Amino acid sequence: MNFEQFNFHPAITTTIKKAGYAVPTPIQVQSIPHLLQGKDLLGLAQTGTGKTAAFVLPTLQRLQQNPRKKTRALILTPTRELAEQIHENITLLTGKTGLRSCSIYGGVSKIGQIKKMNSGVEIVVACPGRLLDHINSKTIDLKNIEVLILDEADQMFDKGFLPDIRRILKHIPKNRQSMVFSATMPGEIRHLAEDILSDHVTVQVDHEKPAATISHVLFQVTQSRKTALLKNILQGKDMATTLVFTRTKHKAKNLARQLEKAGFRATSLQGNMSQNQRKLAMEGFKTGKFNILVATDIAARGIDVSGISHVVNYDIPDTVEAYTHRTGRTGRAEKKGEAFSFVTSEDGKIIQVVERTLGQKIRRETVADFDYGQDIPSSHPGVHGKGGRKGNAGRKPASVRQRKSKSRQRSSFGRTRSTAVNK
Repeated sequence: MNFEQFNFHPAITTTIKKAGYAVPTPIQVQSIPHLLQGKDLLGLAQTGTGKTAAFVLPTLQRLQQNPRKKTRALILTPTRELAEQIHENITLLTGKTGLRSCSIYGGVSKIGQIKKMNSGVEIVVACPGRLLDHINSKTIDLKNIEVLILDEADQMFDKGFLPDIRRILKHIPKNRQSMVFSATMPGEIRHLAEDILSDHVTVQVDHEKPAATISHVLFQVTQSRKTALLKNILQGKDMATTLVFTRTKHKAKNLARQLEKAGFRATSLQGNMSQNQRKLAMEGFKTGKFNILVATDIAARGIDVSGISHVVNYDIPDTVEAYTHRTGRTGRAEKKGEAFSFVTSEDGKIIQVVERTLGQKIRRETVADFDYGQDIPSSHPGVHGKGGRKGNAGRKPASVRQRKSKSRQRSSFGRTRSTAVNK
């Protein structure tokens, strides 16, 4: 099976070959025929499956027909990095078609964006907030939009963009082709998709199950010993290109600084950085200046780096979908990758859900002669395993510790984890 089966315009076929695309991915095989027929589509697939080409190529095919130099396709994304990534992919695939695109996002001057749009572009890739600024300033004309695409729709919801999207929809013709792509599908996004899409087709490609090329490893550790454990593992294992996930922007920034001070080539990517700082971090990670990138989930959505050897869950995510999306950053294109997770006693429930999704127990590992901190109670079956049982000197008898830990467990799971896992 190859791309010739889709009968793309010769100019597009030429650029596909130059881009090195040989065999279409499952999401492309299932999506492209429907999109070439002009149907609306809801696509569910994990990261690294080729979603961008799945919606860009049919859009280019449609836009090959006149008119030109009018904005006829709009792609909405949650982050600046993802907007740039998609814009770069479009530029790669347009080749000699004569079609042009531009990216629109905050953190940079609007003047340059206005000049690009005024020069005549057929495709606009935008973040909702900055696009609304242009709409309110009347510096963009959306009356000729024929194709609307929402990429990473679940992160649109997480960043609170749904109200902005609904406002944007009021300025777009109702007679259009619409697509919604997402790695996960919370209820709010499904409702939005139902409002946007008309008589749509749903395509789903293992969007909840991590790639088979990824091996999963669990390290049982207390919160206070995570940074020391990460440094130990980075020193002792061959980790060529590593992406580390934290729960908050503040933690991502601080952890990257601690790693840098310890002599590692590390940087961070998080929401409080300026656009220039984000660009330098991404370029540094892509070129190898940094081989460790510490990021939050939302910031990482714009990362398109091939060959990431390891993903580290410094903080465990709240849902199995988020775990899948994180770990999907490695093990791409049939290459092998490893996903390390640092698990505390409060993470037992979500680990059990992840293991059910994987269909197997996650392998437990320990580092020789490392102090993992306070023992994790055996009442957490999803976490308890070999190792990590140092630092017990002078502690209270097991029966007393267990009663107290069970009390804390009921309180913690009832307050946080039970709701997070069942989202």
